[in-house]
Amino acid sequence: MNVQSWTFLLVAASFALYIGIAVWSRAGSTKDFYVAGTGVSPLANGMATAADWMSAASFISMAGLISFMGYDGSVYLMGWTGGYVLLALLLAPYLRKFGAYTVPDFVGDRYYSQTARIVAVVCAIFVSFTYVAGQMRGVGIVFSRFLEVPVDVGVYIGMAIVFFYAVLGGMKGITYTQVAQYCVLIFAYMVPAIFLSLMITGNPIPQLGLGGVDQASGMALLERLNGLHAELGFAPYTDGSKSTLDVFFITAALMVGTAGLPHVIIRFYTVPRVRDARTSVGWALLFIAILYTTAPAVAVFARANLLTSVSETPYAEVPAWFTNWENTGLLSFDDRDGDGLIDFVGPGAAAENELTVDQDIMVLANPEISGLPDWVVGLVAAGGLAAALSTAAGLLLVVSSAVSHDLLKRAIKPDISERGELRAARIAAGVAVVVAGYLGINPPGFVAQVVAFAFGLAASSFFPVIILGIFDRRTTREGAIAGMITGITFTAAYIVFFKFVSPELNSAEHWWLGISPEGIGTVGMAINFVVTFILSRLTPEPPDEVQRLVDRVRIPRGAGEAHEISA
Repeated sequence: MNVQSWTFLLVAASFALYIGIAVWSRAGSTKDFYVAGTGVSPLANGMATAADWMSAASFISMAGLISFMGYDGSVYLMGWTGGYVLLALLLAPYLRKFGAYTVPDFVGDRYYSQTARIVAVVCAIFVSFTYVAGQMRGVGIVFSRFLEVPVDVGVYIGMAIVFFYAVLGGMKGITYTQVAQYCVLIFAYMVPAIFLSLMITGNPIPQLGLGGVDQASGMALLERLNGLHAELGFAPYTDGSKSTLDVFFITAALMVGTAGLPHVIIRFYTVPRVRDARTSVGWALLFIAILYTTAPAVAVFARANLLTSVSETPYAEVPAWFTNWENTGLLSFDDRDGDGLIDFVGPGAAAENELTVDQDIMVLANPEISGLPDWVVGLVAAGGLAAALSTAAGLLLVVSSAVSHDLLKRAIKPDISERGELRAARIAAGVAVVVAGYLGINPPGFVAQVVAFAFGLAASSFFPVIILGIFDRRTTREGAIAGMITGITFTAAYIVFFKFVSPELNSAEHWWLGISPEGIGTVGMAINFVVTFILSRLTPEPPDEVQRLVDRVRIPRGAGEAHEISA
């Protein structure tokens, strides 16, 4: 069988599995739809969380980013993994103990305000749609190459699949589907990585192969890659070009953004007990680490393979994989000097690169570039779809629950029946799928960049009010509302200005203090903290019952009694 046949087979088999699970775990109540009946085991929840969080940005785009950026790409590794440590220590157990269904639910109850709830709903929808745009683009990229359909058609197919199991199964269906999707995506990521590590370094463990010796040259792999860069006029792969300040701000934005993402936080309401929430974070960290420690090696393998496979190659003699990706529009050749050869040139050279490569294709194209078996290529396609669809489903559920539960049930129509609320949730999910599809067809950037913006928006809106809501009983509704609005408005305005209004100014010399749009969420978070804290001190204290609720959530059960006895 050829690549397309293998892709059809593996993708169809995985989709059949997801749909079968969705039918088996169909939500029968709002509790099933929103939090899977709070009956998910920590192991399953950890696996589902890993799939929910390791989106198309992790599977498709992160290694591509590192491949293109070299050392500078490490900010994504540090930020996205470090954020989970924050989540485990500062948020997960306390939010589970609070017992709300959603983040806006927590904000509305903790800050005793329907206005605060509605502001949180708007923030959740804004963050989720920004994030889901990247996922739907990832779906379109996979389908456009491996099923040989236009990107738009690929997005439509993905919309149909997500619509089926997100609308039918809710959180219950999504959770068990994501367990299957994690198994598919991690297998699909590791198999080619192990193959490539063996081929290039002779070591079957990619994490060790990264620091190993390139068998073709006898040099250390990274040294060989730096040598290739030097020959072509590029800066060494292991050197960074970003300022220390921007690296710090991007890493911090990704970290606190992880801890504030609504579709991740909602996962900790699905386990039976508070202790299970912390345990499931531990499992998620383990499952995430398998892919994240492999990604730098995959990036290096991809970069080395690309530079050696087509550099100075006559265009008339390019391999089949080149033509296949060229047909998608995600790879192009422009013979600027008319010599018929594919030339790479470094920054500052008199000529320009003749090969344009979309960095989102690096992981997907790598098995083909390396000549791996066709079934491995098809497996990678299935894994990329699993990663994109798992996160898209989680995000769409956030939008659905924000509209049906937080806005309709808790604010507009409190007397709505459970059946009516469930119907509204499914309608909202359907509308969200359509909007997500439009954003996938018209994305504001490449996958990981769009996702980075979503993390910045989450950091600047939710993280401060959640942290202060748990650990500061004096934080008031006025402070929380003003903090969320100012934080997300500042961050969104900065991103929109440099990415859409004046993209020609999107460079370090024009950024405020040299902070990129990907890192500005850290500043937005700081503004949110300051506004929330100061305004809370200038307004009346929260009601006594709210302050007691904060103490009850934060202080371990039995601690108060023990203190009284010892006193």
